Amino acid sequence: MQRQSGAALVVGLLLLVVITILAVSGMNTATTELAIARNDQGYENAFQAAETGLEAAIAQGSFNTLANTTLTQTVGGYNDSVTSVIAFEDETLVPDRAFSLGVGSGISAYHFIATATAESRRSSTGTTDRDSAAMHTQAFYVVGPESPTL
Repeated sequence: MQRQSGAALVVGLLLLVVITILAVSGMNTATTELAIARNDQGYENAFQAAETGLEAAIAQGSFNTLANTTLTQTVGGYNDSVTSVIAFEDETLVPDRAFSLGVGSGISAYHFIATATAESRRSSTGTTDRDSAAMHTQAFYVVGPESPTL
């Protein structure tokens, strides 16, 4: 009988170790990519909630030159919320037909800034390190009769 040295066993065990290391590395990479995708989805939810908040605040049509208008709503799922604030910024006269600055036609442009702050929470029970937030701002004006209040 010929004596065997066991090289096949050693090579086989080394290959199993290499394959195990590759499998564990692949699982860690997949877990990291899944966490990145989850975080990106949370930010996208907050982004879209802020956009929705701006649209809803402007569409409601209540603009006040004396006080801020605040609108709070839940958007999408029960974990996404947005608070929109419309603040009066300035009033400018619309020039007359001769476009003379400082001479008004009795019509003013009322300038407002709408700001929407949105949060997308991972859990409904409390704050986590995976929550996302977004803030969007949009300026606009409303044309109306010259008046101390709109």
